[in-house]
Amino acid sequence: MAKAVTDATFDQEVLQAGGVALVDFWAPWCGPCRRQGPIIDELAEDYAGRANIVKLNVDENPDTAGRFGIQGIPTLLLFKDGKLVDTMVGLQSKETLVKKIESLL
Repeated sequence: MAKAVTDATFDQEVLQAGGVALVDFWAPWCGPCRRQGPIIDELAEDYAGRANIVKLNVDENPDTAGRFGIQGIPTLLLFKDGKLVDTMVGLQSKETLVKKIESLL
């Protein structure tokens, strides 16, 4: 299960944690987000200890979503050592995400 981050914990959990982090910006009312969720949870298990795979509910955490200019969801942001390196908007396949994560490890 992917860990949930909030406006209060985002910097510590993602930007300051170092290494690779994938953040799923989502909302419970979003159909594509609900389809993306299980993929994100699988990746969190697959990459436990190697990459930080987390979710951020945009309805409950509007500050972080606004800070990164999130317009549509799902949006997935990929970070390496606290720096944003990739942005993906819309439902992404597990294969696509695995390739992107592996390229940064």
